[in-house]
Amino acid sequence: MRTLIIALLIAPITLVGQSTKMQWFEDARLGIFIHWGLYSVNGISESWAFFNKYIDHETYMKQAGGFTAANYAPDEWADLIAGSGAQYAVITSKHHEGFALWDTDYGAVNAVDSAAAGRDVLTPFVKAIRDRDVKVGMYYSLPDWSYPDYTHFTRTDRRYAIADDPARWERFLAYSHGQMRELRDQYNPDLWWFDGDWEHSAEEWQVDHIKAFLSEKNKDVIFNSRLNGRGDYETPEIGMPILRPQARYWELCMTMNDSWGYQYNDDHYKSPQQVIDIFVDCISKGGNLLLDIGPKGDGTIPKEQVHILRELGQWTNKHREAIYGTRRGIPYDHYYGPTALSPDSTTLYLYVRDIPKDGKVVLKGVKNKINRAYVVGEASILDSENFCSVYWSEYPGLTYLELPERALDKYYTVIAVLLDGPIELFREKTGAIESN
Repeated sequence: MRTLIIALLIAPITLVGQSTKMQWFEDARLGIFIHWGLYSVNGISESWAFFNKYIDHETYMKQAGGFTAANYAPDEWADLIAGSGAQYAVITSKHHEGFALWDTDYGAVNAVDSAAAGRDVLTPFVKAIRDRDVKVGMYYSLPDWSYPDYTHFTRTDRRYAIADDPARWERFLAYSHGQMRELRDQYNPDLWWFDGDWEHSAEEWQVDHIKAFLSEKNKDVIFNSRLNGRGDYETPEIGMPILRPQARYWELCMTMNDSWGYQYNDDHYKSPQQVIDIFVDCISKGGNLLLDIGPKGDGTIPKEQVHILRELGQWTNKHREAIYGTRRGIPYDHYYGPTALSPDSTTLYLYVRDIPKDGKVVLKGVKNKINRAYVVGEASILDSENFCSVYWSEYPGLTYLELPERALDKYYTVIAVLLDGPIELFREKTGAIESN
């Protein structure tokens, strides 16, 4: 009997030593990304506006006068993020233009010394988010296009080449690594989210050295892949992977509209349904969603983003058991939609987006006995019926689960299918009757 155990089908090999520290990340499934900086003032693209010469650098940096944080309420931010169901939050401590949100001793381009806010805005957020048992991720840009000892300035302008002035590069690294140490010592992040690695090699950035000193306070700290590939998990951006990533640990970072930071003229928002569509797809493929918000320069979060987070929170709260701690689901050959599995593979979750045409959903080729099927969040027991299963064949047939309309969720209904053991899928070729 050539039955294929689903664990062999869907679980990539885990590197030795990774599984323990990556456990919370794999279980989390949902994080919130926060892009907040100078670009939030005039609603222009973060850092890229001057790098691509849409405006000059001086004009871009003048936005510091409008970065007031006058209505910044970190506890309200934290309540909204925790209420969405997010298990971690990643905030832009410093983007490519070099503007730091904390009171840094390295340089004067920060919220304390060079912005209307005149204060550290990072520390109160980290405290508020930790008070709600949400893990802290620190975004940090490896490049700093404003710093005079950094190599790159705009897309067409370079200050120098490292080979021509290695001492100058060492001065930049002392500045950059010094900021990272400050963030490590003050906040001890659970996760580092680096960006901008494409401008230099791992050896030039001194990636191994960075990872070593950032792990000194927390040996289990997690690094994203934007360290020239020397991180713990992959970070596809904006575009949901069509095929299941081969990596066990991955995270889709995605905007709610078309912009990372606040842009007043970008009203192309995804609906809560569309956001949950993408989130469910991530769950089904064994990944996380890092959903972005872009507060305004005064610290308020746009009402459209608040609405999406609250709707998302209602859905995640209802369906917690089918989200957190789940593992990637079964192939679409066996169910017409996304699925997920419990860690021991004995519970299969079916996500139902629309109203079934005849009030039934169909599960194909599952060899296990189904002990029970119920609707997650309300525990309605579902009737089932099996077709095409006969004693002379191993083919397990088609199982129809009856889903009453009164049990439907307005976004996704989730059915929990309890099996008599780890899921086993029939993957054989069927043929003619040879013995009956």
